[in-house]
Amino acid sequence: MLGLNCLNPNRSLVANPFLLSSHWSLMTVNPFKMFWRIVRWAVLLFFASTVLVTLIYRWVPVPLTPLMVIRCMQQMGRGEVPRLKHDWVPLSEISPALPRAVMSSEDQRFMLHNGFDTKAIGYALRQRLNGEQGGGGSTISQQTAKNVFLWPTSSWVRKGFEVYFTVLIELLWSKERIMEVYLNSIEMGDGIYGAEAVAQENFHCSASELSRKSCAMIAASLPAPLRFNSAEPTPYMRSRQRWILHQMKHIKPWKKAED
Repeated sequence: MLGLNCLNPNRSLVANPFLLSSHWSLMTVNPFKMFWRIVRWAVLLFFASTVLVTLIYRWVPVPLTPLMVIRCMQQMGRGEVPRLKHDWVPLSEISPALPRAVMSSEDQRFMLHNGFDTKAIGYALRQRLNGEQGGGGSTISQQTAKNVFLWPTSSWVRKGFEVYFTVLIELLWSKERIMEVYLNSIEMGDGIYGAEAVAQENFHCSASELSRKSCAMIAASLPAPLRFNSAEPTPYMRSRQRWILHQMKHIKPWKKAED
């Protein structure tokens, strides 16, 4: 019997049909089917997790963004002490002039579009085709999606994710919530993130006490907050501040009267 078992190593498999079927099923697994099964589950997991996080951020303050982490790592890489000033405040505790200022500067059709301003995008494309330098047509919704969920380096991959997250927040958040997250999360200076932090650091007041001129100056710095310091404005920034103050006259007041 021992000799027969040695000559027939699969004898135990023949004796047990269940083990035999398992043995053959493992041998006949299609690697392509397995690959696509893994991809399918990965895609489902991505969609489920991103929708869940977006729903959570509909009510919960955003504690940290990828850009904040990246900036801290860059500072440590230069041998500096990480700087991160970020204090979340509700929209009701932010000067109503600030939403109007950033809309005047960044996205005047914010309350009208569904995340993408086709007119601004078309104008930006025409400028690029003509070899002119201009804005990228990115809306406040797109900037919010990029700041909260993505990395700052521009690429087609990131643009694709930006479109996806912009659609998500437009579907799941109100315009007021998008503005609240935007004003609390965007970079407003070196190590400064959000309205409360920039108000305290550069204007020595709370976000609710910011004047129209201060709000316009903050908005003037947003295209390049590491280059333009709202506490030390350049002649260009003062010129842009005046333009924003003029444009604010055409933007509908935000909720309550401004000072």
